[in-house]
Amino acid sequence: MRTALVLLLLLALASIAGSLVPQSGVSDPRIAAMFREHPLRAELYRKIGLFDVYGSWWFTLIYALLLVSLGACLLPRTRALIRNALAKPQPARELDSMRHYAERSVAADPTRAIARARKVLRRRFFRVNETNGAEPAIAADKGLAREGGSLLFHWAFFLILVGIVIGKGTGFTGTAVIVEGETWTEAHANYDGNIREGSFFGEAHTGVQVSVDDFNVTYRADGTPAEFLTRVQLIEPDGRVAKTADIRVNHPASIDGVHFYQFGYGWAPVIEVRKDGVPIASGPVVFQQTPAPVPGVDRRALPWQGVVKLPSLRPQVGIQFQLWPDARALESFIETGKSFPMLEERNPVLTYTAYEGDLRLSTTQRANELDRAGLRQIAKGAVGKARTSKLPNGITVSFPDLREYTVLQVSRDRGLLIMLSAAVLILAGLIPALYSSRRKLWVQAEPSETGSLLKVGGFALQRRVQFEEEFERLVDELAGERQRKR
Repeated sequence: MRTALVLLLLLALASIAGSLVPQSGVSDPRIAAMFREHPLRAELYRKIGLFDVYGSWWFTLIYALLLVSLGACLLPRTRALIRNALAKPQPARELDSMRHYAERSVAADPTRAIARARKVLRRRFFRVNETNGAEPAIAADKGLAREGGSLLFHWAFFLILVGIVIGKGTGFTGTAVIVEGETWTEAHANYDGNIREGSFFGEAHTGVQVSVDDFNVTYRADGTPAEFLTRVQLIEPDGRVAKTADIRVNHPASIDGVHFYQFGYGWAPVIEVRKDGVPIASGPVVFQQTPAPVPGVDRRALPWQGVVKLPSLRPQVGIQFQLWPDARALESFIETGKSFPMLEERNPVLTYTAYEGDLRLSTTQRANELDRAGLRQIAKGAVGKARTSKLPNGITVSFPDLREYTVLQVSRDRGLLIMLSAAVLILAGLIPALYSSRRKLWVQAEPSETGSLLKVGGFALQRRVQFEEEFERLVDELAGERQRKR
């Protein structure tokens, strides 16, 4: 057990490192920044696996040793508990040498005195082993449930560790961005890099589909969101609609072991770009707000950002958009330099800035970012919903519709049932471990002139101070004195 505690401490220290050091797949931009700013430290972190703590060989080794250590501790204790449960309490001879000892004279003969003692002890949930001889005696004990509860607690902890390995090692977690009216397929390529897969996952994606029928968000009187609701159809890989579901915060939908949680939302204006009347880009574009907080400004008052890239044109063209869901906020910003929270659609407006030149698409870029290095601004303006704006070189931009999109966290964790079972077992094990104690008791009855001399000896393995008073009450009850007092 000491070894297991040391390994548990090492595991906790490794987890702290995993929290303080940026992890691959979670904080890739921070890792890239560290390589630029502190290349020597970043290279050292990479070599010792600090950028992927939970997938490193040394973390796996600590975890495996902890499992082995716990198993080596629990198996002998379990065998010992089974032997104790099957064995009968053993008689003792010199009761007066016990930690607690008392004598009482009773009127009944030894056989009847021992029979009465047996009933009293069984009523108090003692296991009783009676020996009949010249001097009948009883050996009794109770409190095995304490050891059983302790073992159950530790086995449940062992089960939690196994559940983590199975769940996280063979599962995955990612985010899916789905516009209203569109269908998304659960496959690795559709996560756009926003996915973490377990070390033993093996790319076993399900191929289930999610069709978003509608997304709604309601607000409280102070403007804070009250509820996000995504209405979806869950579709099997063969195209059969399995069920319809409403996904809310803390109310996920599930299909084939894959769970969909409500994670976020945003606006997706439908943008159509034409060149000399020929469509070259058309469809909803996912817009995002700046993730960095602006001091003194409510993020809901900021416009949503989006980009449309047109690499097929010569020269290439990139258009940066800002969406103002409420046109009044844009008017306020133009007049006073201040906006206000835009909670719902009200005459939405797209402002844009168009550039031409090399978009440098061969470099790593986010879909909603435009690398303006080397680009030349060619146009700037605004376009309202259901309207069209003209740009130079025969390019037109239309804004036919405004939709919303939902962000769902998609995960599969085969260890959830194991973890739930372990949590229940932990609670079940804690109750007897906390509220029961081991007690051993021996009772002998010797013939006397007035009937019998009852000798009682015993000791407690836990809560010895409380056993002082408990032993006195028990001796009085064995001798029948408590009934006489009543």
